[in-house]
Amino acid sequence: MFKALLINKGESGQTVGVTELDDAQLPAGAVTVQVEYSTLNYKDGLAITGKSPVVRKFPMVPGIDFAGVVESSSSDLWRAGDRVVLNGWGVGESHWGGLAQKARVNPEWLLRLPEKFSSRQAMAIGTAGYTASLCVEALEKHGVTAEQGEVLVTGASGGVGSFAIALLSHAGFKVVASSGKAAEQDYLLGLGAKQVIDRAELSQPGKPLQKERWAAVVDCVGSHTLANACAQTRYGGCVAACGLAQGMDFPASVAPFILRGVALLGIDSVMAPRAPREAAWKRLARDLDISAIDAISSLVSLAEAPPAAAELIAGKIKGRIIVDVNN
Repeated sequence: MFKALLINKGESGQTVGVTELDDAQLPAGAVTVQVEYSTLNYKDGLAITGKSPVVRKFPMVPGIDFAGVVESSSSDLWRAGDRVVLNGWGVGESHWGGLAQKARVNPEWLLRLPEKFSSRQAMAIGTAGYTASLCVEALEKHGVTAEQGEVLVTGASGGVGSFAIALLSHAGFKVVASSGKAAEQDYLLGLGAKQVIDRAELSQPGKPLQKERWAAVVDCVGSHTLANACAQTRYGGCVAACGLAQGMDFPASVAPFILRGVALLGIDSVMAPRAPREAAWKRLARDLDISAIDAISSLVSLAEAPPAAAELIAGKIKGRIIVDVNN
């Protein structure tokens, strides 16, 4: 038997609670993992609160990330005792996820956890840090260098934004953080941002082309914020789009792309192939300051995950929430 946070849905609506399950109830998969830590992402918050139809089938164990130790494996890729991490691949949506003491998954979904990180630290990073690393990898692959100018990070006080600032500043970029939380200025500057601007400067409808400012952008917000970020990106610059906190719409014109040669780079963390995943985690292990992980994370128990998810959706959470599934 093992404990899990289980989402169910019936005629009276959605229910969420910690329950005990039998190993035989685990979904199909060649590898069974003893989960040590999971985390709460915005998608997890939507699933747990029922604010958006993230969950594809019920009952469902949420949690799009987990880190732990392989208990058993029928795959040549893994053996008992291997330390692993998982991000995405539909777990917590269509396949039972990480907010449980055990998980059973396909072997191709797992990565070897870098030796630098403990399981707890890996979940302080989670999909947020992994996605931020994918964004920085994409900017550098496009040819962006620190000498070209400022890099904007929107939704900066969230998980992806926080890690993007830390990674970009470590790489020598001058980072400007956009946030709606004035009280978080010291926090963002501590992560490495050189300047903090109010998100209101970007969140309203703007002109198709605006004054050129950004060499590159990591956008976690979408909607008008993404449109304005593109409109303000310098000639030949690029924008890595990875979030939709403001909305899925993109009320923009083609002007920045055909008149300034701006590139819009879509960043998908869920189904990304193995190679970019490994590159992203390699960057995190190489460049991320361990002390920065502690600065942007807090710990909750499995039973505390639902109220924490509600606070996350309400915008009351700074940084990352780690879930100790064995507490």
